[in-house]
Amino acid sequence: MSHAELQHVFSDVALGPLKLPHRVVMGSMHVGLEARDDDGRALAAFYAERAAAGAGLIVTGGCAISRVGAGGRSYAFVNEDAGASSLARVADAVHEAGGRILLQLFHAGRYAFERAFGLRPVAPSAVYSAFSRAEPRALADSEVTDVIDEFAAGARRAAELGYDGVELMGSEGYLLNQFMAPATNRRDDQWGGDAERRLRFPLSVAAAVRAALGPERVAVYRLSGADLVDGGAPHEEVLSLAQALAGDGHADALNVGIGWHEARVPTVQLLVPHGAWLPWVRAVRDVVDVPVIASNRINTLDQAEAALAAGDADLISLARPFLADSGLITRAREGRAVNVCIGCDQACIDRSIFDQRVSCIVNPRAGHELEQVTADLRGASVAVVGSGPAGMEAARSLAASGGEVTLFEAGARLGGQFQMACRIPGKQDYARTIAFFEAELSALGVDVRLETRLSDAGALSGFDAVVVATGVSPRPTSIPGAELPHVISYAQLLTGDAELPVGTVAIIGAGGIGVDVAHLLSTPRDDGDPRAAFYERYGLVPPTCNGDLVTPPVTRSPTRPRGREITLLRRGDRIGERIGPSTRWAVLAELKRAGVRALTCVEYERIEPGTLHVRAADRTAIAVPADTVVICAGQCSQRSLADGLAARGIAHVVIGGADDAVELDAERAFRAGLESPGRIARLIGSRA
Repeated sequence: MSHAELQHVFSDVALGPLKLPHRVVMGSMHVGLEARDDDGRALAAFYAERAAAGAGLIVTGGCAISRVGAGGRSYAFVNEDAGASSLARVADAVHEAGGRILLQLFHAGRYAFERAFGLRPVAPSAVYSAFSRAEPRALADSEVTDVIDEFAAGARRAAELGYDGVELMGSEGYLLNQFMAPATNRRDDQWGGDAERRLRFPLSVAAAVRAALGPERVAVYRLSGADLVDGGAPHEEVLSLAQALAGDGHADALNVGIGWHEARVPTVQLLVPHGAWLPWVRAVRDVVDVPVIASNRINTLDQAEAALAAGDADLISLARPFLADSGLITRAREGRAVNVCIGCDQACIDRSIFDQRVSCIVNPRAGHELEQVTADLRGASVAVVGSGPAGMEAARSLAASGGEVTLFEAGARLGGQFQMACRIPGKQDYARTIAFFEAELSALGVDVRLETRLSDAGALSGFDAVVVATGVSPRPTSIPGAELPHVISYAQLLTGDAELPVGTVAIIGAGGIGVDVAHLLSTPRDDGDPRAAFYERYGLVPPTCNGDLVTPPVTRSPTRPRGREITLLRRGDRIGERIGPSTRWAVLAELKRAGVRALTCVEYERIEPGTLHVRAADRTAIAVPADTVVICAGQCSQRSLADGLAARGIAHVVIGGADDAVELDAERAFRAGLESPGRIARLIGSRA
């Protein structure tokens, strides 16, 4: 959409005393830089770049009010003097860049990890957490009061350090949310026992924080629109909390989150349709008179515009989209292409869980804003061969560095492996990344030559240097019978060179590609509303304007696409081993629901028409029905062009590829492209 078409997104709005130029909030996300020993420089650079590029209001990642409430070792602590200068640096940097920033006050409760600081987690009640794999200690009455005081102290400190206000993390199953849920609040005192007493703690915290901030700063409360766990907060109590927070003046705005970490319903993964959670946001907005913010699985400004225009929310929180493109606001205002979060979770959520530095698959510069090395390639002619993730990013970054770039692609369109990924259910946004690069390369003047296969290295002799990004090809298999006509590779299937099979299908290889193929083949074609299909799969009934309640998830019988029975096989013992932890469980649950059969620890013997013969770990012979066999045995790099260039002495670098790994590492490929200007500059300089 053009700027003119985003009239709701680019309309101003007030959050209490704060006036904002548009209705997009950069939502809270932990980026793994919070406790870095650099006095906040890297974190300040991360936020300042986004503020300078139009992020009007930023909410930081969770800042713990105490060590026992931290979500890991990489958390900052608002009430400890040691981190004050780092936090102040962040606020100052954002303000200097023209933005506004809220500090999110955080207490993990039973989701804290004892291994982080050797402190046993605390919670409303001693209820075991499958997420932290620990049983917390129940807070004593006096300790509950102490925690309220710690939240208030954190708010005062945030104001002293220059923040424009705070957001209270009361969603996603953390401490404030735990007091709301009967499953985790089994108390029978002033802090629990019935609906009124379960609300007392979050309302007391909100009141204390409001008093500590004063009227000149903003207080936002992030509440859970739906916990999606048995014994979660009833929907009517969520609405009661929202009304109390708004009616008593405790919150200037409400930010609606969805789901607990222990929920068996995906909430942020690419399996979740865009805008799936808007009905829960709308239910809150219908009962309060303060601005309501929507979050989760809205990743483009056109989706944000539609939600705002429909009246589902007053503002939209985008978190990971600001990783994918730090300048998405400015780019949209100027009518330029915007890179898009593809929902993979691999370099962001999956890393934050393990206290690692967060980045982004499609933008590996994210989280490394102070580490970029620029190169001056003005006057240099560079050929890039191959337009997968590495090649697209190489062409973009080389042209942005001043190089005269020609990009050669054997196929009819850019994208490489991303073109195949677009066919997988939930991965349609991979096409948006391709579209972004197509627009960027055009704007940068890159000469793109499609359907041009270079087999002769001599054709590249006229360039100052060559970037070889020819990518990968399916790894062949030596299983007897692999040459039979009913045996195809995943590439033939995903490029459309082979028809989608019917009947019985055996998939050899159950890594990420094998799982993707199984997901494609086991997902019924549905031309209707993807959100309705998602609700049906997970037994969800969205709330409506007349106050209908949300039912808990239910277990449904597996459904199979008509005429297709799928068996997924692996030599090892773990299906989808390299899929990130936040996504793997959800995808495997989808396969199980669809009736996909999985066999692990098998030894392949031979392929015959209609049958794949294997042996189990105990040497039992198994005949797997297989009208079609799909080979997903990994990938190997295509190196022939590089070898030809080396033989002719033509200056070149090789990037991307699989290096005979099981699967292509997309982030490594994009990062290699990002780093290619420096490598090319050094290569040209060494030959000068």
